[in-house]
Amino acid sequence: MADQIQLVTFQLSDELYGIDILDVKEIVRVQAVRPIPNAPNYVEGIFNLRSEIIPIINLHKRFALLKPSAAQTEDDALLSGFIIIDIDGMKLGIIIDRVSRVVTIEKTDIQPPPQMIAGVGAEYIQGVVRQESGYLILLDIRRIFNPKDLQKLAEFKR
Repeated sequence: MADQIQLVTFQLSDELYGIDILDVKEIVRVQAVRPIPNAPNYVEGIFNLRSEIIPIINLHKRFALLKPSAAQTEDDALLSGFIIIDIDGMKLGIIIDRVSRVVTIEKTDIQPPPQMIAGVGAEYIQGVVRQESGYLILLDIRRIFNPKDLQKLAEFKR
């Protein structure tokens, strides 16, 4: 079991991403997000989840990704939402285009990331796993949000 890792996989634009299931608290449907004045451009705003204020991050903007070109189908709309993650006690919501599934992969299948993948810098990527349909990109959520970013986001929760 120590040789395997479980990932929550999701779609952003045309790529499939995964994050460690241990960092994921829950997945919720898209909800109304209140904008925050003077927030970084990738912060969509905040929303209230069972009396807890959660900052919502738009990874399309953070990674400079294009929105999906095709119009969303009804299924896509049902599967889109926010993944609530926990980084060292700080809860954040990440907007996803479509949740995929939980997969178990062998750690030996993880390859080092190429220098650039669809505009996402290699510093945010833990590795890639080759699959039949292409690559699964493993995000390192602790690198996406440096301590200074997290401190700024914590201020918005007040």
